[in-house]
Amino acid sequence: TFKLTFVDHSRQEIYGKEPVGPRIINVQFWYPAELDPDAKPAPWLDYMDVIAPALAAKLNLPSFFLDHIKYAQTYAFTNASPQKSETKFPLLLFSHGWGGFKSQNTYQVEELASHGYIVAAPDHTYGAIATVFPDGSIALNNPEALPGAAEISDDEFLTAAQILGDQWAGDLSFIVDSLENPGAVPQLEMLANSIDFSKIGVLGHSTGGGAAIQFCATDFRCQTALGMDPYMDPVSKTSQTQDFNQPFLAIFSESWAVESSRNNDIFKMFFNNVKEDRYHFYIQETKHYDFTDLPAFSLLAPYLGLKGTLNGEQVSKIINAYTLAFFDRYFRGDTGTILDKPSDKYPEMIYLP
Repeated sequence: TFKLTFVDHSRQEIYGKEPVGPRIINVQFWYPAELDPDAKPAPWLDYMDVIAPALAAKLNLPSFFLDHIKYAQTYAFTNASPQKSETKFPLLLFSHGWGGFKSQNTYQVEELASHGYIVAAPDHTYGAIATVFPDGSIALNNPEALPGAAEISDDEFLTAAQILGDQWAGDLSFIVDSLENPGAVPQLEMLANSIDFSKIGVLGHSTGGGAAIQFCATDFRCQTALGMDPYMDPVSKTSQTQDFNQPFLAIFSESWAVESSRNNDIFKMFFNNVKEDRYHFYIQETKHYDFTDLPAFSLLAPYLGLKGTLNGEQVSKIINAYTLAFFDRYFRGDTGTILDKPSDKYPEMIYLP
């Protein structure tokens, strides 16, 4: 894994303080690598002193509650050389949720990288919980970018949400642009040489699930999309109602799937317009944050509302199995049937029409 900071001179930052400048995003990459015996495991979270307290505050927890995760290491190695391969690897883009961050689904992106995918994940600046740039400047989550629906009119809220969706989808498109034209950035060029640009997919959680749909609906390079509890308001009206011509997988938590909500009504309308293969599931005994790494960091997670009652390790296994089966089907020609019928191995995964 490695991280880079990108400046998109084609787009102005619309959420930052004056003076306005170009959009700047931090991006983390995971990829199949050659193991260097001297390589060190990457930490789960960088800039702990900034991001951990901000995350704890978002979850209404004491500022010190997540201090222990500074000891958490991942299965990825920093700046390892890409794996030598005669065939190139598909590219997947991951979009985090509102107030999330680029490494929030490390369990999932590492699983994909270990099976021959290159994954790129941005911090959506001012939408992420906090973004720390190389010069030490900090962009905290800007609540005005996605105001509470009760604070403004419905029309104003939808306008703000769809501007956000366009901005986040633009971040994803810009990452692909940058990989297609890496310029004089050695790390990026080395990675770009390993990518099969005819095989690009996207996955996202919550608001990032909406951004994933918006990206795939508007960028012809996107071949498949996966949404985890996708939040639909950031998806433009056009993308909600027009034909969606790529295979699409939706996985919901039970808490989101069974509720009667405006989001579910919009999702059903969108899902009915998916013209290629489509899949719709929910996982029993799960909640919204079960899709992320957060439940792994405290045994109190179920009592804090961070997860449902289903064992966290089983939740991760289910999500990884279906994520891999989906992308392998369309990028590797895999003929497995896990997407097509109930699985004895994962009975908690419930098929929805």
